[in-house]
Amino acid sequence: MTTDFTDQIAVITGAAAGIGQAIATHLAERGARIAGVDIAPGLADAIAALPGEGHVAVTANIADATAAQDAITRVVAEVGTPQILVNSAGIGRFAPGEDLSEKDWQATLAVNLSGSFFMTQAAGRAMLEAGYGRVVNIASQAAGIGLVEHAAYSASKAGVLGFTRVLAVEWAGRGVTINAVSPTIADTALAREIWVGEKGDAARAQIPAGRFVAPEEIATLVAFLAGPDSAMITGEDMRIDGGRSVI
Repeated sequence: MTTDFTDQIAVITGAAAGIGQAIATHLAERGARIAGVDIAPGLADAIAALPGEGHVAVTANIADATAAQDAITRVVAEVGTPQILVNSAGIGRFAPGEDLSEKDWQATLAVNLSGSFFMTQAAGRAMLEAGYGRVVNIASQAAGIGLVEHAAYSASKAGVLGFTRVLAVEWAGRGVTINAVSPTIADTALAREIWVGEKGDAARAQIPAGRFVAPEEIATLVAFLAGPDSAMITGEDMRIDGGRSVI
């Protein structure tokens, strides 16, 4: 498998922390120039800490279509046409279905679904013009199974799978692939604050592998889908959940 991303430009949303940061680090270690897109205050520091040179931090609210397009326009102007887009930015607003507020519903879909689509649309235009591109959307096990208090989150990630399949069909003959990666709970700093004690033990017990997925494991799978060896893989939902979604 090709692991050299020298001279490749990778746009990664949610790059300031968590899964997005792990993916950015993984690709940067292998030569990619990273354009990290986020609204988090720590974005600049996270991008500055990446190995290699030539990385850029782009502060943008991807839930706004114009802001997403502007982010890609800036990347093209300052760095060049991206070969890779990874949509990792996301939020979670969890509550029982009967209690979920309109605000939380709308916010979750705006970032997770609309933001991912707007970035894909903007980067896709540049990739299609260049005749090459790899888009990887971070979805979730929640897109395929019912999880308590995940109505908004599950709907947003299921929507990501929907547009992933459609664009795969539209773009397959033009050199651009688009796939999704669906992790179980990732062992990030945030997760270690949320999934603690009995709650964490119960969640792990539902995963046949008996543990959460490491962000670095997700990054490895993303790197394969972002590389040239995956040219015939498009429109797929690649689960990395220790068997959680098949029980």
